[in-house]
Amino acid sequence: MNILISGGSGFLGSAFSRELMTCYRAQNKELHITWLTRDSSQAHPDDIAMMTYDELAKTDKRFDVILNLAGAGIADSRWSNARKEQLMASRVKPTESILAFIARSSAKPKLLVSGSAIGWYGVQGDKPLTESSGFKTDFAHKLCDDWEQLALKATECGVPVAIVRTGVVIHPDGGMLGKLLTPFKMGVGGQLGGGKQIMSWVSREDWVGAAIFIIEKHLADYTNTQMTGNNSLKTTNDTPAVVYNLTAPNSVTNHTFTKTLGAWLHRPTFFTLPEFLLKLMFGEMSTLLIDGQMVLPQALQDAGYEFKQPTFKQALEEQNS
Repeated sequence: MNILISGGSGFLGSAFSRELMTCYRAQNKELHITWLTRDSSQAHPDDIAMMTYDELAKTDKRFDVILNLAGAGIADSRWSNARKEQLMASRVKPTESILAFIARSSAKPKLLVSGSAIGWYGVQGDKPLTESSGFKTDFAHKLCDDWEQLALKATECGVPVAIVRTGVVIHPDGGMLGKLLTPFKMGVGGQLGGGKQIMSWVSREDWVGAAIFIIEKHLADYTNTQMTGNNSLKTTNDTPAVVYNLTAPNSVTNHTFTKTLGAWLHRPTFFTLPEFLLKLMFGEMSTLLIDGQMVLPQALQDAGYEFKQPTFKQALEEQNS
């Protein structure tokens, strides 16, 4: 298999690449991974090829699968107007480059897996949300929806699309947990606001496992009609498109998250950051911390994926990757 990955060197892309290599080597299957990058001098493993966006615009190389993960972190800084534009551009421009490549390729990819986030559903509190649920409009929804709608244009070229809406990814190497480890280890970690808000999370091991599961499933099914169901998305043609929630089946409240993380680190969690202070510190972006979402991985489970770390405690205690 030849796979092209945008955002390949990132928190998710690098872990995905390592695990995919391990799986294919164990099965004696041929695999070629290429990371799509803006910087050709970027450090990378010797067994991974690099391709710039300029090279993508000219290459005639064939890819069986494209995994589109490029995008600036939504929680990395306050949502000023300039930051919102940056967040959108960091998703739109790489996706447009991939679509242009697909459109002119004589041998089309068999699947485009494109990133998104559970922010697509908007703020809906503790209401259980599956792939067939509706949304509430806010900035996070618009950001995710614009990205998804752009990726779905690949179906106009006959390329099936799988959208992956990712929750909070848990692993100490990075993401939210990586940022929280220092204050929690210092004993100054604590609850955010009232602590009742729901956090829909997934371990990085399960995110990677689910992404590989989705790719293998749809490579097997892509010539027939099995790529349809309650997670199907509307397109302007007959090429199938689906969405998966990449979240663990057991969401937690912020209170439970705080106490479980503190217990794992053997540190107290007495502090509380009140809601008004979070709004003052983070502005509109504070909705990511204050307002909860209970997003469930119904499509993944219906398809037969078995979570390795279905509980938050397991995700902390079983750090193997």
